[in-house]
Amino acid sequence: MARDTVMKKPKDTRGALRRILRYLGPWKYVILGVAVLCLLSNLLNLWGPSLAGSAIREASAGPGKVNFDAVTHDALLMLVCYVSAALLGFGITLMMTMVSKRVARRMRQDVFNKLMRLPVSYFDRHQAGDIISRVSYDIDVISTSLATDIVQILSSLVTVVGSLVMMMVISLPLSALTLVTVPVSICYTVFMRRKTQPRYARRSKSYGVMNGFVEEMLSGQKTIQAYAYENRVEERFDGINQDAATAFSDAEHYGVTLGPTMTAINNLGLSLIALLGGVLFLNGQIDLGRISSFVLYSRKFAGPINAVAEVFNELFSALAAAERVFTLLDEPEETADVEGAHLLINVRGDVRAEHVAFGYDPGKTILHDLNLDAPAGKLTAIVGPTGAGKTTIINLLMRFYDPDSGVIRIDGHDIRTSVRSSVRGAYAMVLQDTWVFQGTIFENIAYGKENATMDEVVAAAKAARIHPFIMRLPQGYDTVISEDGGNISKGQKQLLTIARAMLYDAPMLILDEATSNVDTATEREIQKAMRELMKQKTCFVIAHRLSTIENADQILVLRDGDVVEQGSHRQLMDRKGFYHHLYAAQFE
Repeated sequence: MARDTVMKKPKDTRGALRRILRYLGPWKYVILGVAVLCLLSNLLNLWGPSLAGSAIREASAGPGKVNFDAVTHDALLMLVCYVSAALLGFGITLMMTMVSKRVARRMRQDVFNKLMRLPVSYFDRHQAGDIISRVSYDIDVISTSLATDIVQILSSLVTVVGSLVMMMVISLPLSALTLVTVPVSICYTVFMRRKTQPRYARRSKSYGVMNGFVEEMLSGQKTIQAYAYENRVEERFDGINQDAATAFSDAEHYGVTLGPTMTAINNLGLSLIALLGGVLFLNGQIDLGRISSFVLYSRKFAGPINAVAEVFNELFSALAAAERVFTLLDEPEETADVEGAHLLINVRGDVRAEHVAFGYDPGKTILHDLNLDAPAGKLTAIVGPTGAGKTTIINLLMRFYDPDSGVIRIDGHDIRTSVRSSVRGAYAMVLQDTWVFQGTIFENIAYGKENATMDEVVAAAKAARIHPFIMRLPQGYDTVISEDGGNISKGQKQLLTIARAMLYDAPMLILDEATSNVDTATEREIQKAMRELMKQKTCFVIAHRLSTIENADQILVLRDGDVVEQGSHRQLMDRKGFYHHLYAAQFE
């Protein structure tokens, strides 16, 4: 598993932002309403300092000259303004939370739909934990940012512009002094953006690696304990966890300095305002009420700048997460069927491979010159040492991958010029790695056949020798299997998948060590039933226990990506070649 958590600086920040805005498109009228409410809320907040200045001016008129009615009136208006602004802010928060959740739901749906269209090669290259991290953690980061940052930006814009206008109305000299600190704040924010954004991207990447490792270790917990490997796993996780913590600390190291630094810059500006305001007051150029209003407006002017600094941190994190999500969405899907692709119907099951060469990585060939002739209705067994290329042949037959050279034909049709779904639909598969989902036993067996009847499911279960076990369960075929089949044995899960394949009405069948988790007696019974049910079907069987394929019509013997022998069991045994050596090794 890759341990490298370094990610380069995001390549297209603006592009990521544009794509997020496109997700917001269906909610543009809601966001417009939010903008209007933000404007009203901030105008009410901006009215407050003016009322405060008026009240202070009335209160500072001197003994016997204070108009308490005017002071009370201004104070009550201030209360109404701030309470109304708070209520509007509450409504704005609810609306944006609703929008962010809808966007997150749509984004997750798009990502999941994309995953369903990606080729098998993508999942071979990426950890499940990293993919899950993009679907969950990264989209959560985006959703949180949308719920708060848009409102913060809109509010900050209104507040900054409104405060600036009011400050200029009160005093141009003080306003000019205030604006001195703005370029410093902007330059510092731009500098920090360049520092923090790639670090937030690295943080997201490191969390994906950590999630991948945890998912992998949890799925293999029994093996870890069986080999007393806990300490080594803990050491590996410690390193990965340290990488994630370092990435988080590195990102936050810069992020947490942004707000305090901006506060210091603005406090410096406030000190200069107080100094100049005092001079102007002593010279009679401004009264105490206007100074008070100006100070309050200057705080409102500086506050959003501080807030925007914090928002930028969240935006940088959200954009880094968005790029990871959009990178997945931009992954090339399985190539489309060629124009005029042939639809395989009424498949007989005559399979032929001619001079097929293939490698998963450039320059590393797995199969060198595969030639295969599997007549319709015959059983072809594929045997050989680990790494010989047995599973690779199955991947090519199913068009999970296409050959680098050569051709594979079904009923004389090149599968590369055939409709891919019809190629895969011509096969039923039973793999060594069984897969069941949370649902009833009936639903799991009927998974591949729409509108399957109970009689059909029971017949398949009987043929797979699992019907007696099912009938011993409290709810029979309505018994719910827990997630990943945790409440049934591995052998029983394999029998369920065999029953599923038997029910699936396909002209060809692929079995990859399909009976590896059942006992020998049950295995022989299953094979007898399968031979009966597989009549008139083309079957490919990958087997390590050679005793299970003695009755195969033909056996392909693979070694280092080449078919070194081919024939029936008796023919291969008589040749005293590599197959004879493999067979003898199992029965010494």
